[in-house]
Amino acid sequence: MGEFESANVETPEGIKTEMSEDLKEKTSEIENKWVYLSIPIVTIVLAELMIYSGRKLEAMEIYALVLLGLSLSIIYIKNKDIQKTYQSFLLLPLLRLVDFSMPLFYEEKLYNLIFIYCLMAIPVSIAAINQEFTSTQLGITSKKIGLYIPLSVFMGLLLGAGEYIIVGKNPLIQDLSILNLLSLTIIMVLLVSPIEEMIFRSVMQNRLETVLGGRKALIITSILFGLMHSGYGSVYEIFYITLVGAVIGYLFYGTRSLPLVALIHGFMNVFFFGIIPLLL
Repeated sequence: MGEFESANVETPEGIKTEMSEDLKEKTSEIENKWVYLSIPIVTIVLAELMIYSGRKLEAMEIYALVLLGLSLSIIYIKNKDIQKTYQSFLLLPLLRLVDFSMPLFYEEKLYNLIFIYCLMAIPVSIAAINQEFTSTQLGITSKKIGLYIPLSVFMGLLLGAGEYIIVGKNPLIQDLSILNLLSLTIIMVLLVSPIEEMIFRSVMQNRLETVLGGRKALIITSILFGLMHSGYGSVYEIFYITLVGAVIGYLFYGTRSLPLVALIHGFMNVFFFGIIPLLL
């Protein structure tokens, strides 16, 4: 699959897996594919730069245009790979627009995430089905979950600590009571991170692999993942989350396990938004 030289991937933690033959897809030959891909990527980058500079209204206007443009393009473009790639890109403006326009049901931001990501679960599920990937490609598996749970907690701690060093305190709960910690863990591990990882890894990275190859897919997906954290207003945070996206994306490429990357992402959020800032 793609441009990685070997289908055998050994992670730093010693996880070794062999990609099955059905995942070794050849890169699609599409005329002017970089033209098709660069337009939505550049506009998404522009919108995130607007958010980074504090101009959220302009960012929402750009994202609304991106949403409209991609929707119309899917109708008129005949190439199936480009259609499905645009469909994967559609999820990013949808996520941003839902996030920015969602009214405050609770004073705590944590509980508003329930409404945002439950709503996003609908288009994400539709996109995943329409991509016509197998469950193996999507990473829907419970294989090695007993190993992945403690590994994800450890990696979540390391990655969450790194983000804390860059961003500083940003807790979403008031204290480390059992109820608050349980709420944070359930929302982050079972809702937020599975939806985001389905977007970036199961749908987008998979689709870009078929169009561009593994290495380019990993790079583009990681950059977009990092840029989607521009709201912190820190270029260091964007670079750091891009690196985190590359690590998680590489693990997904090697293991094809959505639970693994979702658990790492989820526990990273638990440590960053709760345990580390409140303990320190």
